[in-house]
Amino acid sequence: MPDSSLRLIEDLRLVRNFSYVGGKWVAAADGSTLTVTDPADGAVVGEVASLSAEESAEAVTVAQEAFPKWSSMLPQDRSAILRRWFDLIIENREDLAKLMVAEQGKPLSEARGEIDYAASFVEFYAEEAKRPNIEGVTSHLNTAEVELWLEPVGVVALITPWNFPSAMLTRKAAAALAAGCTIVAHPSHETPFSALALAELAERAGVEPGVFNVVTGRASTVVPPWTDDSRVRALSFTGSTEVGRLLYRASAETVKKLVMELGGHAPVIVFDDCDLDHAVAETIKAKFATSGQDCLGANRIYVQRGIYDEFCTRFTNATKALTIGVGMDDCDLGPLMNEGAVAKQEAHVADALEKGAKLACGGKRNPLGRLFYDATVLTDVPDEAEIMREETFGPVAPITPFETEEEAIRRANDTEYGLVAYVHAHDPRRIYRLSRALQFGMVAVNRTKVTGAPIPFGGVKQSGLGREGARRGMEEFMEIKYVCRDWG
Repeated sequence: MPDSSLRLIEDLRLVRNFSYVGGKWVAAADGSTLTVTDPADGAVVGEVASLSAEESAEAVTVAQEAFPKWSSMLPQDRSAILRRWFDLIIENREDLAKLMVAEQGKPLSEARGEIDYAASFVEFYAEEAKRPNIEGVTSHLNTAEVELWLEPVGVVALITPWNFPSAMLTRKAAAALAAGCTIVAHPSHETPFSALALAELAERAGVEPGVFNVVTGRASTVVPPWTDDSRVRALSFTGSTEVGRLLYRASAETVKKLVMELGGHAPVIVFDDCDLDHAVAETIKAKFATSGQDCLGANRIYVQRGIYDEFCTRFTNATKALTIGVGMDDCDLGPLMNEGAVAKQEAHVADALEKGAKLACGGKRNPLGRLFYDATVLTDVPDEAEIMREETFGPVAPITPFETEEEAIRRANDTEYGLVAYVHAHDPRRIYRLSRALQFGMVAVNRTKVTGAPIPFGGVKQSGLGREGARRGMEEFMEIKYVCRDWG
């Protein structure tokens, strides 16, 4: 029986407590479990199996055994299964959203939006799976025909984070499945129920045993057998740059293909020729969506001196108007995920104030609970402040002025990260220059939302490797085979 926080879920078969391996729901052999709690109030959501390293390795064996049949299936048959999976996700949208609220804490409307976002990748790759994957090339040899074949790499390991527990799984899994790969997936131990629910729906859709495996437990136990195993030919990870570096090193011995979406430190650059009301509204979205717990979240806000004071006033007023509460109340901000996240907000605010920043609003925990932190605005933040150099991953917005376009570019690029940058301006020539000069994998101009299934999502520098979404996201899980054929 699930905890009372899940009482609104209609289909309780979506609430799974065991790992999904080889088409079976399995407990840990020694009975080990992990407790999942609601970040809003600390209430127990439920327990899930915590598998051992040996059991995690067995999941690779199961996936390897399922690979020949799945990879040789007609592409349109794989497509039909993915399409059924998409339909089931949409049919169960409300339950999946409520399940996410219970374990992750985000507001209900955001959870619903994530389910739609997650489903969009399944729909996209259901179509992409049917595309021809043989390319003819003009031969450089007199009597030879030349072709390039795209073939699935084999078993793929997927490691997903707690902030987007459904979308990060489908973005990876749908692409890998469409390519013909089989999967071993590890969701965050803090939010495993969303992944297990998606596995339940994949089974209903007709994904055969061993093709899609979800292994729950501690990452330090579950993942090393995958990085060490040469049968795992590719690894896709979304998470911090620090952990990404560890996985990079751990995968070197077996020379895996790597797709990594790592940390972000997004600048927002607001020029004095922008639509100020629009810039404020979009920057609020960029900063406070998912309570700031987003790799795309605005982390540094640079505003040109001519409109600096007015922007700060309007942005602060808009921030004060945000509501904070438990996810099912459908507020603007929910709780942060854990105590470490709240402590980081406190440390960054204290450091900024010590170095000369001014507190415009917020700056403290909210009495709703220990994991709630008020939406916070800091102004006149110096570049030496930690918040201007480290990803905050929370609802603290640092604002600082700049004078010239050249200065804004230099300061925005002065980071090891390069995921996304936001620009608000009117002059098309300036927009072009900024789009070229900013060292980020994605640039959003006069808007916040840029992601979606048809676009190649990813960063440069230490924000990651490879791309997710679009045709390129599927190709990350494929190898090129060159065939040179002479008929004699």
